[in-house]
Amino acid sequence: MENILEAKNLSKTYLLDRRQQHVLKNINLKVKKGEFLTVMGPSGSGKSTLLYNISGMDKMTAGEVVFTGEKLSQLSQAQLAEIRLKKMGFVFQQINLLKNLGIMDNIIISAYMAGDEKREKIKERAYQLMKKTGIIELAENEITQVSGGQLQRAAICRALINQPQILFADEPTGALNSSAAEVVMSVLQKINQEGTTIMMVTHDVKVAAQSQRILYMIDGNIEGEYNLDKFNENSELKERESTLSKWLINMGF
Repeated sequence: MENILEAKNLSKTYLLDRRQQHVLKNINLKVKKGEFLTVMGPSGSGKSTLLYNISGMDKMTAGEVVFTGEKLSQLSQAQLAEIRLKKMGFVFQQINLLKNLGIMDNIIISAYMAGDEKREKIKERAYQLMKKTGIIELAENEITQVSGGQLQRAAICRALINQPQILFADEPTGALNSSAAEVVMSVLQKINQEGTTIMMVTHDVKVAAQSQRILYMIDGNIEGEYNLDKFNENSELKERESTLSKWLINMGF
């Protein structure tokens, strides 16, 4: 299976109080097209920094990231912004929907910004996404009129509206209760099975057990990798969670 994303000797260094802090240390990583990859590790290990640098949201200090054949470090800020808008989707723990817009308008605004399609087609795709995620009845609601789990599903719709090739998710269930987290993970599973590549950061073993491959980071390095079969409706989640937990304990989690 071909790679959709590759990091080569990716490094990120911050200067704090005149001291260099090496947050990412020569990371080498390949993400296959259609894969569901999870990054885990203790707080401060560099998980979110890896996600931001590999997606071009943050500027790497050294190394290279190749996304669908393009070297991100060689692109201008405008070119990077266009790639993030049209080829990548982002879901975060902090949902950050625009308070002055309703659910539907929050979902479709980035597609309007892309300017590649007629508005009627964009709205129809938004309705289909809301049906798929179970929030179609909330299309006309304000964001203050829905639950946190529903807001996160709206954020997933927003991330998918431009039909991205890869979805980056940073603790997408971190602020949700267990039932809302299950719904969100069900949505992510569905879109992954339909072909969207997912790269996710999480601290939740149950969430990670629903992915295909898990990377473990310590102090800016990838120290281990654990492979699971592709998750589907017949997968035994408790068994996957148990075997993953044992591996994580051995890694020092």
